[in-house]
Formats: sequence, C-alpha cells, structure tokens
Amino acid sequence: MIDVLLSAPRPEDVIALRPSPTAQERLRYLLDGSRNTTLNDAERAELESYLQLEHFVRRLKIRAHEKLAASV
Repeated sequence: MIDVLLSAPRPEDVIALRPSPTAQERLRYLLDGSRNTTLNDAERAELESYLQLEHFVRRLKIRAHEKLAASV
C-alpha cells in the first residue's frame, strides 16, 4: 500500500485497487475463523489489521470519487 501511495496514483487507480487473490483467500479464512471463534490471538490481530487497512482504502476510494466528481 505504501508503494502505491508513493507512486502518486490517479483517482482512477485508487478506485481500481483490489486485494490480491492470496490476500482475499487469507481474509476469508480469518473471517470464517472469527465467525466460528477459532482464531488464536495472532490471527485475531491479523484480522484487525486487515479490517483497518480495508477502512483506510475505503476512505481513499471515497476521496478519489469526490475528486473525480469535482473535476467534471
């Protein structure tokens, strides 16, 4: 994520951001474990990190949409 932000992405690039298939699979595993209460402490912390990153990326995407709307 840091490399993406340092590359000064265009709003369209930010909107197009998606997690890798590997990251998606890992997140599914963690979410399933969370629902089933089978995660250990490290996995819960990892899930929390994913959720914080997801929140950050959503905010970036909102800003990117706003920037595109303002330029029309």
